Amino acid sequence: MVHEPGQKSSIPLLSSGTLLLPSPRGFCAGVIRAIEIVRLALEKLGRPVYVRKEIVHNAYVVAELAAQGAVFVDTLDEVPSGAVVVFSAHGVSPEVRADAARRELQIIDATCPLVTKVHLEAVRYARSGYTIVLVGHRDHDEVEGTVGEAPTAIHVISSADEVDRLDVPDPTRVVYLTQTTLSMDDTAEIVARLKVRFPAIVAPPDQDICYATQNRQTAVKLIAPRADLILVVGAHNSSNSNRLVEVAERAGTRAHLIGSVEDIRPEWLEGCRRIGVTAGASTPEVLVEQVVAELRAWGCETVEPVEVVRENVRFSLPPQLRQHEALASAGAAGLHHHGNDEP
Repeated sequence: MVHEPGQKSSIPLLSSGTLLLPSPRGFCAGVIRAIEIVRLALEKLGRPVYVRKEIVHNAYVVAELAAQGAVFVDTLDEVPSGAVVVFSAHGVSPEVRADAARRELQIIDATCPLVTKVHLEAVRYARSGYTIVLVGHRDHDEVEGTVGEAPTAIHVISSADEVDRLDVPDPTRVVYLTQTTLSMDDTAEIVARLKVRFPAIVAPPDQDICYATQNRQTAVKLIAPRADLILVVGAHNSSNSNRLVEVAERAGTRAHLIGSVEDIRPEWLEGCRRIGVTAGASTPEVLVEQVVAELRAWGCETVEPVEVVRENVRFSLPPQLRQHEALASAGAAGLHHHGNDEP
């Protein structure tokens, strides 16, 4: 069956169909900060402002900022000497920073402070002679930046099976760190295996998986037993969005990652009476609203909010933009950010 966007499906959802909308969902404080940094840089410094990689992993966000004058590039070679460049929320390696300095670029750092925390831990433990086991996905921008802080000291693993293949010079001086957007359950399994293999392994002072990742996964776990299907709105290259799908499936509930309402396949909805809709931390609420509107048009008459925790985290802006910080209280309003708990 072919479903055209904006048309009602012939799938007969029951009139008593319910949408479960967990909160928190969507934008986190680090994403709001990164988007606001680009917007304020354009306003204060003028066009063009270059952004290395996607500021956050969401095509809708990138397109809106590009329409406002941001120029997204894959490498600094594409940035003219002396221009303004923003580093994305995922962070960069010291090598990238040094390259920017050589090119006399005006750097504005939008790295999430919780990612910076992991970078600083890597530097500190490497200087103290530890082997660092970094749990994460090798090809993710965040992991690449963290590895760059101590490339000779860091081993990246992404599964428990890889623990037994680790070869470290001193098993008594090993520490583990993690990517901030991992599955809490999967990471716990890997850490448990690490503790068996290296009984003296050191844990990071505080949990590296960020508060927003944990909260959104907890919310999915809460609604999963009540839902026939969970739709996660987010980009396919968004780690935390993919993890939400995995969390739902691990709880025994069918789940799909969708970039927008156009990705919904009507056959997914057959027999569903309760559908959960959530979003990754880099997904604007407008995309969730579009999905909700479509599902209501298909027969889900009841919308049930499910609040798990109220988030009130806020991160300060970089020094170059701090005088405009009052403007950030509106969050990413220019990107249609509605209804989330974050500032």
